[in-house]
Order: sequence, then C-alpha cells, then structure tokens
Amino acid sequence: MIGPAAGGEKTVGHNLAIVEDDPDVRMVLERYLSSDGYRVTALGDAAGLESALSAATFDLVIVDVGLPDANGLTLTSELRRKHDLGIIIVSGRGDLTDRIVGLEIGADDYITKPFELREVLARVRSVLRRSGRPGAFRQDDGPRTTYRFNGWTVDAIAQALLDREGRQVSITSGEFKLLEAFVTRPNRVLSRDQLLDLVHTNDAPAFDRSIDVRVGRLRKKLGDNAGEPQLIKTVRNGGYIFAGKVTRH
Repeated sequence: MIGPAAGGEKTVGHNLAIVEDDPDVRMVLERYLSSDGYRVTALGDAAGLESALSAATFDLVIVDVGLPDANGLTLTSELRRKHDLGIIIVSGRGDLTDRIVGLEIGADDYITKPFELREVLARVRSVLRRSGRPGAFRQDDGPRTTYRFNGWTVDAIAQALLDREGRQVSITSGEFKLLEAFVTRPNRVLSRDQLLDLVHTNDAPAFDRSIDVRVGRLRKKLGDNAGEPQLIKTVRNGGYIFAGKVTRH
C-alpha cells in the first residue's frame, strides 16, 4: 500500500499529467503524487495527452520515452514549442546522450528507471518551484531581489525573466539557475565545473555537456547571437563570462 508522500509541505492546486504506457508504473505514480495534493491525470499514450491538453491546463507533464504511439523525446520537443509547462522525462535508458538530448529539446529534468517515488516527488516540487509555474510555491517573504541588464530583468524570488516590456519570458528551471549564476557573478570567468556546482542541486542530474546545452538555449532566449555573443561569451579553455552590465535592485 502506498502511504502519503513524506517530507515538505503539501502543494495544492497544481495539475500534473503522467504519460506512461506501463499501467503499474502509471498507477503508482498517480497515487503517490495525488497523496501529496496534486491533481493528477494519468495517460497511457501521446494521443491521450493531446486530448487532455485541449481540455485542461497543466503545470507539469511527466513523459516516458518509450510510448506506444510516439517517441517521448519528440513529444517533449512538441510540448516545449506549444505549451508553457514543466516537463520531466522518465526513461529506462540511462544513456548520457539521451539525457543531453532531453535537456537540449527543452525538458526541465530527466529521471531514469528504476526510481524512488520520493525522488520523483522531489523533482516535481523542484521543477514547479524553480520555474515559477502557476500555483507554484514561492518564497515571497521579505524584500524582492532583482537584477537588471541590457533591458532584461531577473526576479530572483519569483524566479522569473522579464523582457524589456516587462513581459515574462518562458524559461526552464535549468536555464534560470544558469542565468542566476551569471547575473550574480558578472564579468568573471566561470568554468564549466564551477557552473555545474552553482546550478546543480541534489535532485537534479549534473554532467558537463549540460552546461553548453543550457548556454545555447539561454542565448536564444536573450537574443544573444551565438556567432558573436555580447552577453554570454565563451572563453577558450576557460568556460564562460557574462559580459552584461548588471545592477541589483
């Protein structure tokens, strides 16, 4: 029997979707996450998710790579293009290349099977918290801390990126953690190892190539030309340096 999820406070008001073709795994995940206060829709294929997305709004989707009617990585890419939601990939393959591809196409996190249910819950909470999805828990006590550069604003408390017109830009939790590391340490050369230490948490995977992937995606979000970047510059054999003029408010 599955008991209530342990640790931390319950989060009420989040809509989650699980796309998993194994009925046993699907049922276990649905019961465990529901016991923590999430509203969970469990689906067995990509077609079911498409129908669910047309009828409701979800804060986060857990996608299995091996679906009967679609490749989970392809589905993840489509979700990132069409929807503003958190995405966690679950796979029985622990290959490093798959993890890199998963992050590169827009997943917020990647979990390999077999997994502990507490690990899944921790990652769900982390993605929702760090990406600032609707209804996510936010630490709003105390003064807000924001960083501004080149017309952009980074809200460290809400974990949000705002453009020059004050509109919130969709950004994954991994991208935000990297941006936060840069704006809090501008004009300093940061090696990939240092950046891994700064963006890595106990409930997220860390590997060197993921930094390059996130930098590329972050440059696109900021309109920073990858050929001649003005904000996030590559330092040969050194890592990266954030060259924007940052002010703290």
